[in-house]
Amino acid sequence: MTSLLSQPTTSRAGALLAMSIARPLPLLSTRLPYPLSNRSFSTSKPRKISHFDTYLFVEKLEKNGMTRKQAEGVMSVLAEVVEESIKGMESGLVSKAEQEKQRYTEKVDFARLKSELQLHEKNDLSLMKAENDRLMTDVEKLKQRLREEVTRTQAGVRLDLNLEKGRIRDESSQQELKIKEVDTRIESEIAGLRTQIEQAKFSILQYLVGVATGSGALLLAYMRMMVSFHVSFGDLE
Repeated sequence: MTSLLSQPTTSRAGALLAMSIARPLPLLSTRLPYPLSNRSFSTSKPRKISHFDTYLFVEKLEKNGMTRKQAEGVMSVLAEVVEESIKGMESGLVSKAEQEKQRYTEKVDFARLKSELQLHEKNDLSLMKAENDRLMTDVEKLKQRLREEVTRTQAGVRLDLNLEKGRIRDESSQQELKIKEVDTRIESEIAGLRTQIEQAKFSILQYLVGVATGSGALLLAYMRMMVSFHVSFGDLE
């Protein structure tokens, strides 16, 4: 009895059980107004399916000192408690059909999700492929433009180098011509100086010859005059 009372019950079932135990029922004769069937009790209400052996439970209560009426009351209350407990547990459980329905719904949802993911993956792959193709096209265009720019730059550099080489050659030719002109002018100046030096030498030589000739003539004239003077002075003596 103590083990039965220690089980969890609902508030209504617990109250019924406590009232049946606390309040003694009137004693009746052992002969019941209705026949008892094997392991079940007949009442005016429709017969319910018991979840435990009611007949054996009543016998155990009678052996523990209860009367038949008290034992039947406790059994009825306990049956209601058990029935309500089972109904409460069944309300929280899911039936097999609902479980199968839930499983089928989950399978359908999973299949739909899988198809959507595959579709998104295909779309993403298509978008990525298109974007990759567009990027590759842009890269090829950039490469082509870069090659054209490099070729144009190389051609411009070659043209500038050729023009610079031609200008340097022209300047070199002009410098060579100027150098040749300077050399020619220097040579002509040197030749003129040589001619002038030769003329100066000849003039100096002519001057020296004239001076020497004049000096000799003067010396001869002086000697003649001295000789004539001596001769004249000798004659006077």
